[in-house]
Amino acid sequence: MGQYSNTLPDGTSVPALGQGTWYMGERASNRGAEASALRLGIDLGLTLIDTAEMYADGGAEEVVGEAIHGRRDEVFLVSKAYPQNASKARMKRACEASLKRLGVDRLDLYLLHWRGSVPFGETIAAFEELIREGKIARWGVSNLDPDDMAELYASPGGRGCAVNQVLYNPQYRGIEFDLLPWAARERLPIMAYSPVGQGGSLLKNRAMISVAARHDASPAQIALAWALRHPHVIAIPKAASEDHVRQNAAAVSIELTSADLAEIDTAFPPPRQAQSLAML
Repeated sequence: MGQYSNTLPDGTSVPALGQGTWYMGERASNRGAEASALRLGIDLGLTLIDTAEMYADGGAEEVVGEAIHGRRDEVFLVSKAYPQNASKARMKRACEASLKRLGVDRLDLYLLHWRGSVPFGETIAAFEELIREGKIARWGVSNLDPDDMAELYASPGGRGCAVNQVLYNPQYRGIEFDLLPWAARERLPIMAYSPVGQGGSLLKNRAMISVAARHDASPAQIALAWALRHPHVIAIPKAASEDHVRQNAAAVSIELTSADLAEIDTAFPPPRQAQSLAML
């Protein structure tokens, strides 16, 4: 059965299934429906919400702000900073802009969106300053490969990292060779973005459709159950409609069998060697 919660390195329990917001906030006409979908997700226990200053140039953060208005205490709120804003000179300003769009005074988790030219040591120091000022509770990273993570952990304060958010679904499972086993040993959760893929090709795959039929489920629900089978994975699918949110929430109750997993492995073989970290 899919896991219901995951534990961060500091002992904080968070939902294993949350809500992503990539591509939200891009059209004003859709914002009301998107906020309603996020609110329903909170009602259904999907209280971890992930966003970023990059998404719709802050528009997604504004949608999240509308969705959580009056409900801040119910939500574990995650946002991300551009790598060019990861310096001591710029991160505070970027964080404060995100907080303003979200209508909150603190983030539960603030991530470096991907690696840029700013040294890890400087970024960590900027994160720690935000923690001291009460603007964020903890920090993490996104799109860092095993070599990046080794360098991060070797940096002063690097073991304060709370998560690494990376692409993970049956089509992109290269992290199973090295990054995911390492993270499991370090008890560092992996946050899986695009867990149901993009463009629909994963959900049209014959194996995914076959497994879904056996469970009276959708291929998207099977993809989520597949990601959540691993105890160190947090999945953050986006759902812009209430029906889609309900389907996502139901995925945690799907228990994939060894036959199901073998069929998915045949269609999407697990990695046999190290691969470059995939990114969308």
